[in-house]
Amino acid sequence: MIEHDLRALRRALAAKEISSVELTELYLQRIARHNPQLNAYISVDPESSLAQARAADQRLASGEGGPLTGIPIAHKDIFCSRGWLTTCGSKMLGNFVSPYDAAVIARFAAAGAVLLGKTNMDEFAMGSSNETSFYGPVKNPWDASCVPGGSSGGSAAAVVARLAPAATGTDTGGSIRQPAALCNLTGMKPTYGVVSRYGMIAFASSLDQAGPLARSAADCALLLNTMAGFDERDSTSLDRPPEDYSRELDRGAADRPLAGLKIGLPEQFFGEGCAPEVMQLVDTAIGEYRRLGAETVAVSLPNMDLSVAAYYVIAPAEASSNLARFDGVRYGYRAAQYEDLNDLYGKSRAQGFGAEVKRRILIGTYVLSHGYYDAYYLQAQRIRRLIANDFAEAFRQCDVIVGPTSPSTAFKLGEKAADPVQMYLSDIYTIAVNLAGLPAISLPCGFAGGLPAGLQLIGDYFTEARLLDVAHRYQQASSWHLQCPAGFA
Repeated sequence: MIEHDLRALRRALAAKEISSVELTELYLQRIARHNPQLNAYISVDPESSLAQARAADQRLASGEGGPLTGIPIAHKDIFCSRGWLTTCGSKMLGNFVSPYDAAVIARFAAAGAVLLGKTNMDEFAMGSSNETSFYGPVKNPWDASCVPGGSSGGSAAAVVARLAPAATGTDTGGSIRQPAALCNLTGMKPTYGVVSRYGMIAFASSLDQAGPLARSAADCALLLNTMAGFDERDSTSLDRPPEDYSRELDRGAADRPLAGLKIGLPEQFFGEGCAPEVMQLVDTAIGEYRRLGAETVAVSLPNMDLSVAAYYVIAPAEASSNLARFDGVRYGYRAAQYEDLNDLYGKSRAQGFGAEVKRRILIGTYVLSHGYYDAYYLQAQRIRRLIANDFAEAFRQCDVIVGPTSPSTAFKLGEKAADPVQMYLSDIYTIAVNLAGLPAISLPCGFAGGLPAGLQLIGDYFTEARLLDVAHRYQQASSWHLQCPAGFA
């Protein structure tokens, strides 16, 4: 049962081959057995999960169930969940039990899905390795000495180790796609504004976007069908007609299903900076796309090399503003001893935040300060516009842009912890997508040295269904996404 995809699980539940309670118990047992090794979950509440499963079984028995009714889903601990500890991977929120549900959580609950647990993450989603969590690093199920990627590393590790059939994540600069690549999963960042950010603890408000992590593009389409939708509580939510993101799956000719598709290959993705073994796997995957009927064309993203620098001005600036609310007064961590209000602020924030969060708050406050705003923040926003324009020009020549997701396979725990710049460069292929607000997906494309690598597909605004279909076609022709790490099958 743990090898079933979401559609197969739905059929099994409908046929009464298994109940939601039994399925939830199966995953809870696996979490109890394997999570001490992986540290993928921060919070698990079997009583609450099983209560939701019993309610789902009642819905199924009455014939009211939908595609995800009764299926357990893990959620990144960045989403507020009523009655659950919601920590965002930080000591600052170590005692925060949310009084309400985030929009994403509420939509899954309305669909009848079971909240299986809250997954570990880099503190306040700031990290590319899941090593900044107050609750300790997550281990990569393919090699426990390696990182799973971040910041959605707990969600990725949980799904690939079969501790959940699927999970949610958030992507600010690659935090869904990079762990998907390093853990052999399919992970999607939708167009900015397609999924509501209400109740999602903010890191960088103009960049953050929730999305699905699963084993296949078909599963991601089902998850996105539930996650997406307009929400008047989120001022950045887009009021668009509902979509069926699985509508393009399995359409077209069987022998050359992607005939007519133009794939853009940016020269900036295929130069120096990517490990040769990863690039070889990407090239092989591109060859498979040609066999499926796609045509490849050369495109250029001339301002791509400025994306990391621009991101690490804009994102910290927004983080310094968003995290100002954590002051030890209203909620969250409060220092035990202090002399006055200013001392309370200083000690609570010094003790409650980790080193990476403090670093980004300091950078963000600096670039927003008088005398530096124009030189740094405003300039970074101008570069952001240039990057978006580059993508717009590229999409006049192609339908989808393809390249590596991450410049390497999973690196060792602690390998880049002392060098923030090297850590930041882990997202060199993903950050530009967030700056432009575009949709993108990472899918497995092979193994190098026993560790998985990811292929990234980038689309124009609101082309999620096409991206999912293009990913699905590759997965029909390959089996990389079906591989499971030893010891977890």
